[in-house]
Amino acid sequence: MVVKFFGRYEHSLDPKGRIILPAKFRTHFACGGYLTQYWEGCLALWAPDEFEKQMTSMEAAQELGRSERNLARVWAAGTQEAEVDKQGRLFIAQPLRTFAGLDTGVLVNGALNRIELWDPERWAARLAATEQTLNDDEPAEVS
Repeated sequence: MVVKFFGRYEHSLDPKGRIILPAKFRTHFACGGYLTQYWEGCLALWAPDEFEKQMTSMEAAQELGRSERNLARVWAAGTQEAEVDKQGRLFIAQPLRTFAGLDTGVLVNGALNRIELWDPERWAARLAATEQTLNDDEPAEVS
């Protein structure tokens, strides 16, 4: 079964570095998952099957050159096995919280094949222009 994640939820980071994962997402992580550093300064939470695809892609890319090997190294080093506890909480290690700028609030964003965890201010700054495009009267013309 292909899993797709949708929706946007705001949660608080507790003093121990945990967030409550939205209930609709939890069942996909009953057997664990993987939390990684991701593009634009967010974290990505992957279900095991999708993580395997990402890992295969990284393994292949590192054969292309030095910068690709370094990216694969950083990605692997910045990966944490993730478990959701009985209360639906997900622990985020300090290095990952620092990378993503997570302090108190966390935006939990369904992003199709993964869940992204964002600092709410970083998310707002990154998406303001894109969301404005959706408010335009007509779609931009393609030349």
